[in-house]
Order: sequence, then C-alpha cells, then structure tokens
Amino acid sequence: MKRNKAITLIAAVLLGTGLIAAQAGEKKAEESKKQTTCPVMGGKINKAQFVDVKGYRIYVCCPGCKAKIKADPGKYIEKMKKDGVEPEKAPKKKMDHTDHSGHSH
Repeated sequence: MKRNKAITLIAAVLLGTGLIAAQAGEKKAEESKKQTTCPVMGGKINKAQFVDVKGYRIYVCCPGCKAKIKADPGKYIEKMKKDGVEPEKAPKKKMDHTDHSGHSH
C-alpha cells in the first residue's frame, strides 16, 4: 500500500513539473515580440533592408548595418533574444538549378 502511494506521489510530482514547464514555455512565447528596431543602431527597421543569417531574417535600419550583422550574427541574435525579440525565421531558399558547382551532369 505504501508503495502505491509513493508511486502516485512521484507521478503527481512529475506531471506537475511538466505542466509548470509547459506554462513557462507558453509565457515565454507570449513575451517575445516582433522586431521593430535595428539591433545594431537601435533605430526603426526598414523591412526592405535585412540579412538572412543562421536561419533567421534580421531587419536593419540601413545598408551599413548589414555588414556588422554578417560579421558577428550570433552577437546580434543573442542581443535580440535578450531584449525579448524572437528573430523572424528566414524563408527557405529555393533550389537554383542554374548553379552547377559541386556536381556534374
């Protein structure tokens, strides 16, 4: 009988921990916001100016900020996440069948 109570208690603790983790994940998702400022200069982003790096699309305020992002993308991705901004996922690139480097027909 004591064994059944112990198993029930362990199961309840594990389930409770899972629910807490799930709620924390939901709260974090709610807290992340869309990018509105340039991670380099802090100005308003220009949606026509962006860099796709490490699977993310990072918008910037001007062409000059692109080189800084390309030079150290992790720095700016981390800065955005620290500020509660979840960088937009970069669109998947389409296969370009005109480039035949790396293989032959």
